[in-house]
Amino acid sequence: MTKRIVVALGGNALGNNLREQMSAVKETSKAIADLIEAGYQVVLSHGNGPQVGMIQLAMEELSLTNPEKYPTIPLSVCVAMSQSYIGYDLQNALREELLDRQIDQPVGTVITQIVVDANDSAFEEPTKPIGRFMTKSEADQLVAEKDIQVIEDAGRGYRQVVASPQPKEIVELSTIQTLLENGQTVIACGGGGIPVIREGHHLKGVGAVIDKDFCSELLAEKLDADVLIILTAVEKVCINFGKTDQAELSQVSTDEMKKYAKEGQFAPGSMLPKVEAAIRFAESKPGRKTLITLLEKAEAGIKGETGTTISN
Repeated sequence: MTKRIVVALGGNALGNNLREQMSAVKETSKAIADLIEAGYQVVLSHGNGPQVGMIQLAMEELSLTNPEKYPTIPLSVCVAMSQSYIGYDLQNALREELLDRQIDQPVGTVITQIVVDANDSAFEEPTKPIGRFMTKSEADQLVAEKDIQVIEDAGRGYRQVVASPQPKEIVELSTIQTLLENGQTVIACGGGGIPVIREGHHLKGVGAVIDKDFCSELLAEKLDADVLIILTAVEKVCINFGKTDQAELSQVSTDEMKKYAKEGQFAPGSMLPKVEAAIRFAESKPGRKTLITLLEKAEAGIKGETGTTISN
């Protein structure tokens, strides 16, 4: 049977601005096309950190010129915008690469909403910095006017912080499944998805950012994928990172990874969520595994030649 894989693209696969992105997705598409040409059924998800920040900043600056004419755009809408334009670049670049290889396979982007729990404890302690840097006086003014929370960010100024709740449900899951079953390559859950809460039949967007690795893990589970690939800036996960006894991990059990995580081997907000998502997927069903590696090493990683593979 054809193996189904969910590939979570890291920020290095997309660049930091529009010009970089248009160049980066061409290289990204070559690696993804390699997987498709090798016979795998691929679903793509991706981050949106630089992109959603850029959009929110642009919307904020516009609003400052005339708040009544241009009211502030909610963060959930900014996430939707980032999904659309990243998907647009990705699907066009991948479709072109596939056609260059005489593979006539449709590629489509699904604007994806993710239901979160309104009572998630993350809403009580927002930790995810977004948007532009501000002076203390600017931050104080926004706190008073808009009832937001801010933090001082590494000596560079003040930034708004928002919640990062856990994903609970993928609203457009059946649409994604239908496209897959009809031979399409699907791009979905961009930027962790648009966070929404249920109010009866209404889905209300909330000012939060969902971790894309946790969302990708949920997507892989629900699509009954065989492998979750989390692409990042390193070929293998390391322990004792940056020290003289640094060691690369290749084939690792979920129990070993839990032990390393408990020891504090993985940086919060960086490698730790990737490892936690990897463990969650590997333990979700017998035979499932997660690969963490570089974009260009994805195919070799699936074959067990490189990368860090986590299995139960």
